[in-house]
Amino acid sequence: MFDSSILLSLVAIPLIGILILFFIPDTNPDLQKNVGLSTSLLTFLLSILLWLKFDMSTPKYQFVEKFFSVPYSNMHIYLGVDGISLFFIILTTFLIPICLLASWDSIKIYIREYSIAFLFLESVLICVFTVLDVLFFYIFFEAVLIPMFLIVGIWGSRERKIRAAYQFFVYTLVGSVLMLLAILYIYFQTGTTDVQVLTTITFDYQTQIILWLAFFASLAVKVPMVPAHIWLPEAHSEAPTAGSVILAGVLLKMGGYGFLRFSIPMFPDASIYFTPLVYTLSIIAIVYTSLTTLRQVDLKRIIAYSSVAHMGFVTIGMFTLNIQGIEGSMLLMLSHGVVSSALFLCVGVIYDRHKTRIIKYYSGLTVKMPLFSMIFLFFILANMGFPGTSSFVSEFLVLTGSFKSNVFVTVVATTGVIWGAAYSIWLYNRVMFGNIRTSHISAFQDLERREFMVFVPCVFLTLLMGLYPEIFLNAMHVSITHLIEQVQ
Repeated sequence: MFDSSILLSLVAIPLIGILILFFIPDTNPDLQKNVGLSTSLLTFLLSILLWLKFDMSTPKYQFVEKFFSVPYSNMHIYLGVDGISLFFIILTTFLIPICLLASWDSIKIYIREYSIAFLFLESVLICVFTVLDVLFFYIFFEAVLIPMFLIVGIWGSRERKIRAAYQFFVYTLVGSVLMLLAILYIYFQTGTTDVQVLTTITFDYQTQIILWLAFFASLAVKVPMVPAHIWLPEAHSEAPTAGSVILAGVLLKMGGYGFLRFSIPMFPDASIYFTPLVYTLSIIAIVYTSLTTLRQVDLKRIIAYSSVAHMGFVTIGMFTLNIQGIEGSMLLMLSHGVVSSALFLCVGVIYDRHKTRIIKYYSGLTVKMPLFSMIFLFFILANMGFPGTSSFVSEFLVLTGSFKSNVFVTVVATTGVIWGAAYSIWLYNRVMFGNIRTSHISAFQDLERREFMVFVPCVFLTLLMGLYPEIFLNAMHVSITHLIEQVQ
């Protein structure tokens, strides 16, 4: 009975936490923080139990549970997990408590509402990665915008936060309109929106082309792919630290998950047809945004643009349509979710001390913050794909898969590794070495115990994925093999 309701429990626990928060008065902010953090930690422990009970030998959906049906239609909310969605759930439940802990002292207003926004976001994201009905996927896919809009618009750090929140909301919402029309067309043609049924239905070639483009218009904005990436640096710049963490760590992965769950298995012929388009946009993203990163002066914008470059590797790996490429793209999404989130946390640490993210105001931090400088160096090396870290294994798999598919794309994409090393090392050098330029830095304290404990699980997970990637690859291997068989 517990196995059959574990997914429902994952969705329900954050909602129960929200209900409890409503009854805690504003005069007790510490209790509000503790309830939010405890709820998110309980959800994370339950997701680890989900992993332990997961059967890696079958591509079928597991822990399937149906708990809502639309009357007089063939639409159902029912949840299930396979090797593709498992680690996205764990990544979500892993980052939410880190977000709440990282903003423990920095959030001063509307503390209860802040915890509610993150718990609601967690519940909706779990639904995104587990729902097996394409219409309800769209609903949850768009519902994510609501808490993120509030997080950026209310708790953002600068004057342009309202503009950034609206830009994020409008960009992603408008891009999804075509996907909604495609889903309605699919429903009226087939009479169902069940993912498992739709993957067994073969649409004619022209229909696949149109439907694939409609889905692509929505998913490419979420990834984001060039040229639909404009909203990302602005949203990151204005969001609070925890908002940037969850945006880079999980929300960017929804587009990649949508490609693997819907576009590739439902429209295989169109996916093959549009592979050159995806390759072209991906290598443009890798080269163009890497060069753009070199010119940035805002710490958050540097990490935001580097995220676009890394997601270019992800989309290349997915559309190689071979086992190495897709497994590499999956692992790279997990790696980026941890490494990029940790880098945003590093920026948050020094922002809390000096209230600016402009690089020219920082220099020589190694003198006053040696422990922080070591952790920052670790994640800078991980971001550039240093051997032994998670990014190295995942990017190597992506390039191995793409070499089998297109040598030219592989050669151009490999330059992204060089650019990544250039902007990563240059960033670290400018911030950490040299003379101390301002008297304020001389008063900086090194990491507090709370801040250090936030980084420890990120370091552990980055090394675990880099040194023992088979722990993750084994769980996703059968499901990805089944996906490739559907395309072929």
